[in-house]
Amino acid sequence: MLRLQAPLPDRYTLATPDQLETMIREAKATLGSKLLILGHHYQRPEVIRWADMRGDSFKLARFAADNDQATDIVFCGVHFMAESADVLTGPHQRVILPDLNAGCSMADMADLDQVEECWEALATVTDIERVVPITYMNSSAALKAFVGRNGGAVCTSSNARAVLDWAFARDDGVKVLFFPDQHLGRNTGYQMGYGESDMRVWNPHLEFGGLAERDVKEATFLLWRGWCSVHQRFSPEHVADFRAAHPDGVVIVHPECKHEVVELADKVGSTERILDWATEAPAGAVIGVGTEIHMVQRMAAEMPDKTIVSLDPLVCPCSTMFRIDEPHLAWCLETLVAGGLVNQIEVDDDTAEWARVALQRMLDIT
Repeated sequence: MLRLQAPLPDRYTLATPDQLETMIREAKATLGSKLLILGHHYQRPEVIRWADMRGDSFKLARFAADNDQATDIVFCGVHFMAESADVLTGPHQRVILPDLNAGCSMADMADLDQVEECWEALATVTDIERVVPITYMNSSAALKAFVGRNGGAVCTSSNARAVLDWAFARDDGVKVLFFPDQHLGRNTGYQMGYGESDMRVWNPHLEFGGLAERDVKEATFLLWRGWCSVHQRFSPEHVADFRAAHPDGVVIVHPECKHEVVELADKVGSTERILDWATEAPAGAVIGVGTEIHMVQRMAAEMPDKTIVSLDPLVCPCSTMFRIDEPHLAWCLETLVAGGLVNQIEVDDDTAEWARVALQRMLDIT
């Protein structure tokens, strides 16, 4: 998805780290309780240090909604996260994304036109009333609204099992269209006792998803062909290398990893669960983690009594999350101090209403 971020003034691009620190600190002090800076776990350290709250995308959006005294929410994350915050916050609150180019490659792998085309195609070969659309939190507000309109729900990586249980409890013969991350859907399906024969992958770039009519009729899970560019990198070889170097170590990975990696892990969980498990581990523990490198490095720095390393020796960061930096943060904050507003993320009323329906269904389920 194309988003255009205008170049920053030289005041920010040429500023030294000390100058940027002064700009941000003074702007925060001036804005006071009107300002709330949210930092996703994957943010770089020089940005996360300014966050009033750290967390995953849904936790941060809920935190913003629960703190309605803050009128300006600066979301140091990616586009779909800022959209979720705008959906959940009040009309008096403004959500700002420091860099409009901070998207999410996974979220961009499924857009509304593609999903609607898929839905119409499925309706030609199966009873569409028995297909439940489930979208991962890592998706646009438009897709959240789509599932809201069509009887589905949003899920997170920590509650996907509960949401899928809810979907299948509706009726015998229910199918689930799960997007945009095929790996979370597949891993959750295996956890529920389903197998590969129950699953088909829908490729939006091929006619009829690259499937035959029989595939759709036989499948219980229709998994969108999408993935996280960071979590897709982790491999069974990474796990084997870690275990060879640390025979008593513990492997913890995110459920966005490929199934063959998840099968080899000791624990599989969301970013919040990974953080909890690392925190609860005893002193001296050795932990190999399959998630974004900034989070892994931060846990290692904040828990020096443990050895916490990335399973991937090439330590690939989330390149889109990495677009958020101190120059963009300083620019946003100083603009607010001057009475201006840049990079506001706004979801139209109709989309926001149906997206809230899908999110509320998730909350009611879990």
